[in-house]
Amino acid sequence: QVRLVESGGGLVQAGGSLRLSCAASGSIFGFNFNSMGWYRQAPGKERELVARIFSGGSTNYADSVKGRFTISRDNAKNTVYLQMNSLKSEDTAVYYCNTGTNRGNYWGQGTQVTVSS
Repeated sequence: QVRLVESGGGLVQAGGSLRLSCAASGSIFGFNFNSMGWYRQAPGKERELVARIFSGGSTNYADSVKGRFTISRDNAKNTVYLQMNSLKSEDTAVYYCNTGTNRGNYWGQGTQVTVSS
């Protein structure tokens, strides 16, 4: 049904920036992408919310990324973006795209972000 395709992960030095993208594709007719967002999971830790944005434009951020990360979405393209600035080593994790729709909750396969100090 819905496939979330992520891109933009990689290796960056501390203080640098990365931009993640996630596009919903597949048989998406009739789907309402009420929320789109990013979670992350570091080794040995639980998956945690990084940021999410709702169809009306309101946003939530983890306290640890406020002021450094910015989430945005293009509703026409069913795509969500995460601009990550001033990256820290503790931001190293697998980042997963997520969407909450009128037909269920969906996850991407994840993209690795590694910040070297």
